[in-house]
Amino acid sequence: MENAIQFNTISKLFPGVKALDNVSFSVRKGEVHALLGENGAGKSTLLNILHGIFPPTSGSIDLFNTPVSFSSPKQAILAGISKVHQEINSAKDLTVGQNVTLGYEKVSYGIFVDYKTVNTEVNQILKKLNCDFRSEDLTSSLSAGQLQMIEIAKALFHHSKVISFDEPTAALTDSDTQTLFSIIRELKSKGYTIIYVSHRLEEIFQICDRATILRDGQYIKTLNVKDTDRSELVTLMAGRSIIENTHKKAGRPQNAERILEVTEFSGRKFKNSNFFLNRGEILGFFGLVGAGRTELMRALVGADEKTSGSVFMYGKKVSIKNTEDALKLGIGLLPEERKTQGFMPLMNNLDNVAVSSLSKYEKNGFIVPNLKYNNYTDKSAELNIKPADPYFMTRNLSGGNQQKVVLGRWLSTDVNILIFDEPTKGIDVSTKVEIYKLMDKTIRQGKSIIMISSELKEVLSVSDRIVVMYEGNIIKILDNDGTLKEEQILSYALGEKDNEEKTI
Repeated sequence: MENAIQFNTISKLFPGVKALDNVSFSVRKGEVHALLGENGAGKSTLLNILHGIFPPTSGSIDLFNTPVSFSSPKQAILAGISKVHQEINSAKDLTVGQNVTLGYEKVSYGIFVDYKTVNTEVNQILKKLNCDFRSEDLTSSLSAGQLQMIEIAKALFHHSKVISFDEPTAALTDSDTQTLFSIIRELKSKGYTIIYVSHRLEEIFQICDRATILRDGQYIKTLNVKDTDRSELVTLMAGRSIIENTHKKAGRPQNAERILEVTEFSGRKFKNSNFFLNRGEILGFFGLVGAGRTELMRALVGADEKTSGSVFMYGKKVSIKNTEDALKLGIGLLPEERKTQGFMPLMNNLDNVAVSSLSKYEKNGFIVPNLKYNNYTDKSAELNIKPADPYFMTRNLSGGNQQKVVLGRWLSTDVNILIFDEPTKGIDVSTKVEIYKLMDKTIRQGKSIIMISSELKEVLSVSDRIVVMYEGNIIKILDNDGTLKEEQILSYALGEKDNEEKTI
């Protein structure tokens, strides 16, 4: 079978880090090829080289048996290679057609964009993708799933024959995910070559033909998906056997002290919310996209405005008007969008870990560098940040290690309540296990955690109690006593009610 792409001994060196080390493998024409590995394995680096974002230090790439070398993403696109990004960056004030053709517009008389031709061509592509929107529509009116279709439409507009998907379902509902899979199968049937990156292994078995595993920047193995199983893939990715559900509540300190209570809390996309948090517990929040979980927590810490309701800490009513008030009261939020909200992109690991606790490193009004450095080395060792280099730019870390830096930032403060919003989004299996262990260690130290997650298995495995939200309402609060079933929680998340009196 003809190869669409051949990677030939690709290596990439960054200062202090060897991101790729002589990686060689092929991707066949017309297949869906999974690229797997833990955070930091080299997947993103390899794709960045393929898409012309930066060159390899050594090695080469063959595209349909012809050597190619790209110095920019535009060169890769013109050669027929496109990327569907995890984080969709559509210009919301522009139409669908303008987004699809942005930078490659058809012009008339040398200066005027020919929107009639643009809309005709884009609508033909949207029709092929069975989209229920048109080129003339504003992207601001579209859902996450529809925005994903725009990214695919861009690839078809550029007549790409190779399309890579980087965690494409991270922000999609189950329905949108199945629609995406149908599109990928259709593209495959027409001879397109797909490279598919995902940490959700169940997706690999649904959609992929072969899988290549990278580990620590090195090629490990390529195998047929139908001939393997989840356990083998995880072992190949991690280099060891991983027990995924390591969180055990048995033996954890039991303390019924109520440290936080929220009553009749309302705001943007949520209303009349009532719940409480005990010391030393993990309170899980589950709901489908749009349920209002993130909005509720952002209002709780003062990042967004509430319209009504009260917050009590240790039995006393408190006022939280902004995130500084929340921090002073001992509440920290690890946001879902860690790259844009969790850390400072222009800071290194050392400064990002210290940014919320600078007063701890002061003496006579000046920051003492050794105090800040010692704090970082302690947190880096505790959290296993890789690379541990304090001066490494956080934005260049893998997603899992970025999350550890954000966690280190809050553990460096004196917060007693940590709110995790999608803590393992885009994180590999073994790093998930590390995060779960760190969460368990945190609550054993007497702190408390509120965890928002869209992964039902995660909520069930980690939480002591589970709050289920539907269309801005808390519809049920459940004790996770070991008897709960996924379908039971999902039914509440879909709006099903029962006759039991809801307790907080």
